[in-house]
Amino acid sequence: MAMAWQPCGILLVGSVPFGSAEEVFRTASTVLGTRLRRMPDGETGERINWITWQRSILATHPQFETVPVDPNTYAALPRVKLRSRGSSDAITFGPLGYAEAARASYAVFSRLKQGGVIPTGCRFQVSLPTPLAPVNVFVVPEDQAVVEPPYEARLLTELDEIMAAIPHRELAIQWDVAVEMALWEGLWRPHFADVKRGIVERLVRLGRRVPTDVELGYHLCYGDRQHRHFKQPVDTTNVVEVANAISATLERPISWIHMPVPRNRNDDTYFAPLRTLQRRPETELYLGLVHFTDGVAGTRQRIEAAQRVIAEFGVATECGLGRRPPETIPALLRMHAEVADQLS
Repeated sequence: MAMAWQPCGILLVGSVPFGSAEEVFRTASTVLGTRLRRMPDGETGERINWITWQRSILATHPQFETVPVDPNTYAALPRVKLRSRGSSDAITFGPLGYAEAARASYAVFSRLKQGGVIPTGCRFQVSLPTPLAPVNVFVVPEDQAVVEPPYEARLLTELDEIMAAIPHRELAIQWDVAVEMALWEGLWRPHFADVKRGIVERLVRLGRRVPTDVELGYHLCYGDRQHRHFKQPVDTTNVVEVANAISATLERPISWIHMPVPRNRNDDTYFAPLRTLQRRPETELYLGLVHFTDGVAGTRQRIEAAQRVIAEFGVATECGLGRRPPETIPALLRMHAEVADQLS
C-alpha cells in the first residue's frame, strides 16, 4: 500500500555534479535527511549530461555511421544513420550501461543505509530516459522508426536487470520525459503520425513494465541545455495534459509526477491549469520551482503563486543539477530544505 503523502517532500530529479555516488548520498543525507523520500546516485561520471553518453554507444555500433552536426538543432550534437536500412529485427544492442551503473551505486547506497548515513525509509531512485529520447536526438529522422523498437527492448532489459538486482522495497524508477514534451509542443517532428497518442502509449507502456511494489515516477521536463529550455512553457497546460493522460490510462500506482516552473513565473496564469490536474490519491506532485539564482525569496514567490491554485505539493528544481558548478550544490540543497520546511 502506498504511504500517505504529506506536502513537505523534496525530489532530486537525478543528476548531481559530484565526483561519486557516495558523495551524493552523503551530502543529500546530511542536508536533506528524512525530507528526501528517494535518493538518486547523481548520474555521476559519463552519465552527468543526461543522455549524451548514449551517443557514443550508437556511434560505435557497427550498423551505424555518423553524419555531420546540424547547428540548428537544440542540442547540436552529431547524429547517426543506418549503414543499410532493413527490418528492426536485424538490429541488436548490447549493454547500455544503465543496469551496471545502478548495481554499482546501489551497493554504496545499501552500505551507507546499513551504516546509518541514509535514512531507513529512503528508497534508491533510478532515473532513466525514455527510449524515444536518445533515438529522437541521436538518430536521423528517416531511421528512427526502425531503431526505436530494438533500443527500447534493450533499455527495458536493463530495467529488468536493475529490478532483479535491487530489492523492490528499496527501489524507485523515474522516467525522464523531456523529448516527448518538445514533440507535444510541436517543436520537433516524431516518426509516428498521431503525436499525442503515440507519446501516451509509450509512457504508459514504460510504466507498466515496473512492478507495483517498485515506486514509479515521471519527470516532465522542458530541457536544460546551457540552462535554456527548448521552449518556455506558456503555462502548465501541456504538462497537466500529459499527466492526466498517463493517470487515466496506467492501471498501476503512480508515486510521483514532477513539473517544471520557470524562474520568471510567479503569476497565477502559469499555475492556473493545475486546477484541472486529475491526480490520484497516491500520487505526489513536485513542482520544479527552486531556482538558485533568485534564492529562497524568489522560490517563496513561486510557492505562494502555486498555493493559490493547488494546496499540496513538494519542491524540486526544474531539471537535474548536473549542469551546475559543484560548489553551489550544498547551498542549493539547503534552499530546498528551508522552503520545504515552510510547507510542512
